[in-house]
Amino acid sequence: MGGFALFHLPTIGQLRRSATPGQFALALAIFIFLILFLVIPVGTVIYVAFTERGTGSFTLVNFQDFFSNDLFMRSLWNSIWVSAMTVVWASVIALPLAYLTTRFEFRGAVLIQTLGFLPLVMPPFVGAVALQMLFGRNGTFNLLLDDTFGFKIPFMEGLSGVVFVQALHYFPFILVNLSTSLRNIDRSMEEAAQNLGCSGFRLFRRVVFPLAMPGFVAGASLVFVKVFDDLATPLLLNVKEMLAPQAYLRVTSIGIADPMGYVISVMLIVGSVLVVWLSAQALKGKDYATVQRGGGGLSKRKLKPLEGLMAYSVVVFLLALVLMPHFGLLLMSFATVWSFSPLPDAFTLSHYGRVFDDSWVYVKNTLIYASMAAGIDVVIGTAIAYLMLRTKLIGRHWLDWLATAALAIPGVVIGIGYLRTFYDISLPGGAPLASFWMIIVLALAIRRLPYALRACVAALQQVSVSLEEAAENMGATKARTVRRIVVPLMAGGILAGFVTSFSTAAVELSATLMLVQANADAPLAYGIYVFMQSAAGRGAGAALGVVAVVFVGLCAFITHLIVERSQRSKGFES
Repeated sequence: MGGFALFHLPTIGQLRRSATPGQFALALAIFIFLILFLVIPVGTVIYVAFTERGTGSFTLVNFQDFFSNDLFMRSLWNSIWVSAMTVVWASVIALPLAYLTTRFEFRGAVLIQTLGFLPLVMPPFVGAVALQMLFGRNGTFNLLLDDTFGFKIPFMEGLSGVVFVQALHYFPFILVNLSTSLRNIDRSMEEAAQNLGCSGFRLFRRVVFPLAMPGFVAGASLVFVKVFDDLATPLLLNVKEMLAPQAYLRVTSIGIADPMGYVISVMLIVGSVLVVWLSAQALKGKDYATVQRGGGGLSKRKLKPLEGLMAYSVVVFLLALVLMPHFGLLLMSFATVWSFSPLPDAFTLSHYGRVFDDSWVYVKNTLIYASMAAGIDVVIGTAIAYLMLRTKLIGRHWLDWLATAALAIPGVVIGIGYLRTFYDISLPGGAPLASFWMIIVLALAIRRLPYALRACVAALQQVSVSLEEAAENMGATKARTVRRIVVPLMAGGILAGFVTSFSTAAVELSATLMLVQANADAPLAYGIYVFMQSAAGRGAGAALGVVAVVFVGLCAFITHLIVERSQRSKGFES
């Protein structure tokens, strides 16, 4: 099983050096967990892709079959094209919002930035169906357009529909990162360019945007990877000629023994890693530091009346567009019949009644799964953060790198890897381990571990070592110091990590779609996907979607309150 050797892990002897027995045992336990539930499943996918079916010998024939198959090659290029065009259109939305709210004295800039973040609260596959009702061939917009002007615009047709949905959903990644970079540009750089006669769009193109390139590249690469790996949105729009849907369809229709599902999964991993590497290379060797002593953020100027009118018109149009999925979902959740008409024929609360009567199992399962996954994440995240920042354990940084590697692994790959790895292991009753609901929890935990880890590391970095030293000088053991001093002081960051992991795990579909074996074990995202497959179930699916949005929205709000309170308390203490 040489295919599992993906990482050069430190030896036991190296781990023992500079480590107390407790630290060593903790690091070893985390390594075992990550190897069992990340390295081995992903390694299994890679191993199967490079082995001959039946003999188990190494082969490249599977990849030759992939590259010689017209369907797979079309799927590869379609995935690349959709991801690239999503980045383009997401940039078209994000650039004006980021530039106007950071460059000018813009009333309501904070509200605009907040509303611009709202699309991430809704899972993209949920927004896809809502946008179909509004912008599809027989949706609200096209029906009105056809009645008025006699033509329709194919917003939601084929790959263009996927691009449209994904751009509206993922543009906040570019907005947030670009806005941060724009705020950090020293105003002296802009003033120097203006003194040399550079102004207007030329100033933005030649000075401002190049200096903000790190934020733009970070956001754009994240958008590309998210779209490249997305499974549910293309499936719900009946677009199957993309890599992630092809991997899912091969495994579910042909079986887990079919090697092509694993080859496609490897291509998904390679694509994600390659984009991250290329984004790093694009910025390598260039200096973007501009902040000088006495400097500040990008200078803001007042808008002239006509400029203000144009700017607010652009912002209102863009925000109205990106909030359309939420509006459409809400309408669907109350609609009795909505077909071939601009608006629903009538409204009802029966869909919500169905959710709370018949489909509450999805909500209950989500609460259980997401809570357990988030709990696992913050425990492991806190432990890794402590081992990294407070010990001299050899190989401790491997824990961080290994846990963070989950970011580059698509959810469908995790799902396929878990199926293949745990399907042949039987539970006491004879059922395969892959069908046990706890496997879904572990998949969610691995997928969201990087989010909780980053929050825990950030929290511990703000805890002074002197406080721990003082406790130990008073006779407290390391374990007692961690329990009574470190963890309470990290509480804000730990809670923020828990809420972030919980909220994102609650709407995860790519991995769970592969692992759900019984409807009674299905989480919320799976229930929404099943309902959305038929016109009769879309009302209940939309109601479930509203529940999911409220879930994630509340979690985001709680996280904001936690971070704000933490910052205030730190400011008060200082």
